[in-house]
This record gives sequence, C-alpha cells and structure tokens, in this order.
Amino acid sequence: MTFTADSRLVSAVHPAENKEPRRDGIKPSLLILHYTGMSSAAKAIDWLSRAESGVSCHYVIDEAGEITQLVPEELRAWHAGASYWRGETDINSHSIGIEIQNPGHQDGYPDFPRAQMDAVIALGKDITRRHAMAADAVLAHSDVAPGRKIDPGEKFSWMHLAKAGLGFWVRPSFVRLDDPGLGRGDCDPAIARAQGYLAAYGYNVEPTGVLDENTEKVLTAFQLHFRPRRVDGRLDRSTEATLERLVEASRRRNAA
Repeated sequence: MTFTADSRLVSAVHPAENKEPRRDGIKPSLLILHYTGMSSAAKAIDWLSRAESGVSCHYVIDEAGEITQLVPEELRAWHAGASYWRGETDINSHSIGIEIQNPGHQDGYPDFPRAQMDAVIALGKDITRRHAMAADAVLAHSDVAPGRKIDPGEKFSWMHLAKAGLGFWVRPSFVRLDDPGLGRGDCDPAIARAQGYLAAYGYNVEPTGVLDENTEKVLTAFQLHFRPRRVDGRLDRSTEATLERLVEASRRRNAA
C-alpha cells in the first residue's frame, strides 16, 4: 500500500515490504547515511522494496538528486543491520536511513555528484529539524557497523555537509608521511586514550591499551568519516589529534 511522503522534497513513493513498528515506541534520534552499492538507483529501489531482499530503507537519493521514499519515517526500516552506537544495538528502531546511489568500492567508487550531495543535505536538514536530532547524530553506516560496513566511504564529503549546517565535523589534523602510527598488536597509553575518546563519542570499543582487531576496525571507521586522507586503521598523531578535537568540540556543543 502506498503512503504520503514525510518530506516535501520527495519526488516519488515506492513502498518497501520490509518495515515494522519501531520497538517500544522509540522515536528516531539518529540519521544513518549509506551508499547503495548497486549499479543504478532504479535497481537499488527495486531490491530494497522486495521482501526477499531482507533489507529496506527510508529514502534513496539518485545521482541527479531525485529522492524516493520507501518506508514512512514513523516505521522501522531494515537498513543498519547488526550495529551499535552509544550503548544502543537496535539502531534500526532509533534511526532513519538514507541510501545514496553509488556502486561502491567494489565497482569503481565514483565521486558523489554535487546535485546528489545537495539533495542529501536538503533532506538531511529537513529530517534532523523535524525530529530534533543532534548534529553529532548524523552518522555513516560504517560508524555504527565498523569492519562490517565501509559506506558511504572516504569520498563522501562530511565537511561539505557540516558547512551547510548538517552533521558534525572538525578539520582533520595534518597527516605526516613520516608518522606510520601504532598498529595491530601494539600496546601504548596513547591507544588507551584513543579508545576512551572513541567510546566517549559513541563507538563500541573498550580502553584496554591494546590495538586489537576491533580497535583497528573502529579506527578505520573513524578515519573514513573524520580523517579520510589516509584510512589504514592505525593510530597516528593526526588521527589522535583529530579525535581529541572532535570529542571536545562535541562535548562543548552538547553542553551549550
């Protein structure tokens, strides 16, 4: 059955089969951005609307910036999968999901066109305004599912979003070629500090002081979003400094 679009920015409604009530009456407080990983928006919309896909989302945005809604915002779409953010594991109940058309890393990973980015910003601002979402509640799929997902990836311009008033961002610290950083298996107080900051921001990591496999995945997710110039899962000074500034800036903003 069809439904009325939640945003005036929507060009078409294409109802998806996989949807259900949000658990325990939860209201959405997170906005999760994905890429489709498919060759066209039409194919993505078709697949995301089918019951046999086992997935769905609230919105798909094509390369020209056209927006299709698949699931009403009041309902739970199946877009995040096994995920975590700030103690929550049912991210689907807590979020609205936008799929951005891009074939992804396995098929060339082209740049995101300006018209598409403008549409992401416009829809994102509309959603976050209507649901009173915090700036740091606009996240990548990779943020909530490190290691399992890498979308929308390092080419997605979070800085462009933040400058337009959507999401949260700090300028990344300069990457030094002569600083390879700490890697998997290393033990260091700097690792424990970084793990503490990552956990404080929302990632699922414990401050053990050891850069284990999970920490490597979480560092990679952080870099994909906030320090995309070099994404390697290592803790160099640039990553550490960027992380520290991000957490402090988020704390100041939330305390204001």
